[in-house]
Amino acid sequence: MESFKLLLKSYFEEKGFADFQIKSYDDFIETRIPNIIKQIKEIKPEVPDIGEFKIKLGRFKIGTPSVKEADGSVREILPLEARMRNLTYAAPMFIEMTPILNGIESETMLVNFGDLPVMLKSKICSLSNMSRKELMENGEDPDDPGGYFIINGTERVLVLIEEIAPNRIIVEKSNISNISETCRIHSEKDGYIQRHILERKTDGIIRINFANINKLPITILLRALGLESDKDILSAISADEGTQQEFYQNLFESGSTNPKEAMEEIGSHLKIPQKEYRSERAEKIIDRYLLPHIGQEKVNRLEKAIYLSKAVNKLIRFHDGKIPEDDLDHYSNKRLKLVGDLLEVLLRSILLGKWGLITRINYNYQKLTKRGRFPPLPSIVESNVLTNQIISAMAIGSWVGGRTGVSQRLERDSYIKSVSHMRNVLSPLTSTQEHFKARELHPTHWGRIDPSQTPEGATIGLRKYLASMSDITKGLSEKEEKLLFNLVKKGLE
Repeated sequence: MESFKLLLKSYFEEKGFADFQIKSYDDFIETRIPNIIKQIKEIKPEVPDIGEFKIKLGRFKIGTPSVKEADGSVREILPLEARMRNLTYAAPMFIEMTPILNGIESETMLVNFGDLPVMLKSKICSLSNMSRKELMENGEDPDDPGGYFIINGTERVLVLIEEIAPNRIIVEKSNISNISETCRIHSEKDGYIQRHILERKTDGIIRINFANINKLPITILLRALGLESDKDILSAISADEGTQQEFYQNLFESGSTNPKEAMEEIGSHLKIPQKEYRSERAEKIIDRYLLPHIGQEKVNRLEKAIYLSKAVNKLIRFHDGKIPEDDLDHYSNKRLKLVGDLLEVLLRSILLGKWGLITRINYNYQKLTKRGRFPPLPSIVESNVLTNQIISAMAIGSWVGGRTGVSQRLERDSYIKSVSHMRNVLSPLTSTQEHFKARELHPTHWGRIDPSQTPEGATIGLRKYLASMSDITKGLSEKEEKLLFNLVKKGLE
């Protein structure tokens, strides 16, 4: 027992019980927010009668945790004061904005576009640089692991969300009467997941469901993506004659002979009444929503066709008994969403949503220019819009996509309960359904998930907790994946 206590103490001192959440938050600040701004690049308000106008976005900067007093003064703040005065422990975010009118750049300004709640013990938190003595002098517990936020004076934690591993081809048996096997692909791009389901019917016909497209014969889609002839489709799926023979009857599901005709077939499948818009609408859906992790441009269509062909190949081989069923409950087929992932999705929706910050910037320019005024940038950017929406989501716990319970009040009954709450893992499955397999203890939980700590009742097995010394590794970025792929390819050659 003494050796375990010593090991646990050493783990806390070297790693920390909430270290993975703190690192994820730091990555969100240092990498993810600048990447979001880089992807937006510029804002183009539709301002009539003044010529071509746009706002170029530059570097991102975040300040120190501060509070704006009633007299308008701004000063730095510590977590203890935020708790006692029911304030939000947050830091202002700034972005460089350069107005460009008819190709002529004006002076670049550093504009505040909102306040971001600060995670305790993160790089921008004042406590991260304090010694044990300084922490006690400022009313903080020196053994507090951090990893949580203070929203309106209340300590709140973003729980870990368990998801199916994205960008993987997962095959499984179906419990629907006329469907024998299914293949699922969760394609992730910029934090958003587009779900694809391939269904193999008992008569051997394979259909795909994604976005607004349901039960589309896979052959139509493969032709639309650039595999024109039957030979091209069969060669892309497999070189094995048995697999090709198994797929052969699917070739009669499409009446098209080229990509253009296939696009029209998809348009008619969408039940769009205007014939002139069918192909255009079909192309937009395929480029934007079909396997977005591969790309969202026209040039990516052939890559998508090859990827789908491999998915069809795996589905047929699974039907023939050549490969086993994928185990969804195996932890190699799962990923945990950390605080950085959750905040990235939230920030994107607030910036780019229908009534988001960028939409309001466009609206404000149009409204004021109609009155004969050309306002300065700081007066146009409503920083309180982003601030209020982030704080509201973190105070209530309602997240993008209708998910609830993401943000929870930190349990402070005891130190162990607080640490345990920060290592809570939630399953996206609903507690009102049985989900027997998902609730069972799986061998791959060993060393990762606590085998005994789960609540009694409806959420048993769906609400789990990380083991005492388990850690969460960071996934590879797209650039790192491509570099690794090239190195492996070079080594094989």
